[in-house]
Amino acid sequence: MAEPTYRGAANAAREKDLIARIADGDRKAFEELYYLYHRRLARFLTRLTRRYDVAEEVVNDTFWVVWRKARTFRGDSQPSTWILGIAYRKARNAFRTSARLAEKNLEIEQLPPTDEQPTDVEELRDWLGRALAELPVEQRLAVELCYELGHSCEEIATIMDCPVNTVKTRLFHARGKLQRLLPQLATPIPALADAGARSSAIPGQKP
Repeated sequence: MAEPTYRGAANAAREKDLIARIADGDRKAFEELYYLYHRRLARFLTRLTRRYDVAEEVVNDTFWVVWRKARTFRGDSQPSTWILGIAYRKARNAFRTSARLAEKNLEIEQLPPTDEQPTDVEELRDWLGRALAELPVEQRLAVELCYELGHSCEEIATIMDCPVNTVKTRLFHARGKLQRLLPQLATPIPALADAGARSSAIPGQKP
């Protein structure tokens, strides 16, 4: 089954109608909107956190807010921008909490040793996901919103509730860090004895 999309004028009009019906308590409209967004949000979030339980919690929290706050949507932005704005705020808080717990418990995932280049698209995406996990939360989210979901800097600024220049700065620094991180994934990982020297690179930590 083809994955549903939420981009385009026709889809935006349909989603605005669904949100209006949700505001009136229409559960079928809510189920339809949930179907339209769940898979993409889940994939977007799991690429960022690599914790399926955290991603699913964020998705559920996002749609709970959509259900409760549908009446507040005035159509000033695209429905996708409004929904992703909610998901962004939920994800930011959840990822920071997850990172603090990982730091407290010293649960730092080690990359497997390898001296090979990725052999297929899925492996490359996995390596990219591992590199993304090393970025601060705000940079991770900006990169995924831009390159995975295809939003413009202006749309991302609305989603993140920050100036456009802040989005551009986050993307600039994220690209620089990824350019340094990705080649490292193609070289052998140092011995575990050196892990302590890398323990400061906890996913979600601010630069």
